[in-house]
Amino acid sequence: MTQLTIGHLAERAGVATSAIRFYESKGLIASVRTTGNQRRYEQSTLRRVAFIRTAQRVGLSLEEIGEALATLPDGRAPTKSDWHRLSKAWRPRLDEQIERIERLRDRLDGCIGCGCLSLKTCALTNPDDTAAQWGPGAVFLEPQRKARR
Repeated sequence: MTQLTIGHLAERAGVATSAIRFYESKGLIASVRTTGNQRRYEQSTLRRVAFIRTAQRVGLSLEEIGEALATLPDGRAPTKSDWHRLSKAWRPRLDEQIERIERLRDRLDGCIGCGCLSLKTCALTNPDDTAAQWGPGAVFLEPQRKARR
């Protein structure tokens, strides 16, 4: 079995060695130690890091990624069928995120959705700061609060 040093893994994966150590500290990847206490990674860790980076790029949290990786046997890299199963499970979560981003894009120039009354249009979309009853933050952009409008 081919094992990679942390530097070689980082270079091949296109990430910093600090990212590799961070992923390991979070239990997302694992290494073995040499007699000189140096980290060595199985070559399959490359696929696992690629999986982590891809999941991060679509907006999944490290916690969500860790939960998904925990469903894999023997801490191995995801296979095509694993990826299909995981991506299918993430689809509703990603669809919700896409909707949120589209709402943000479509309303960004006229309303920041927070009920702050600082924009001229707030007098129309949030008279008398009625959005305050739904809590802090961008209440008009959150899907769970959208129905209340």
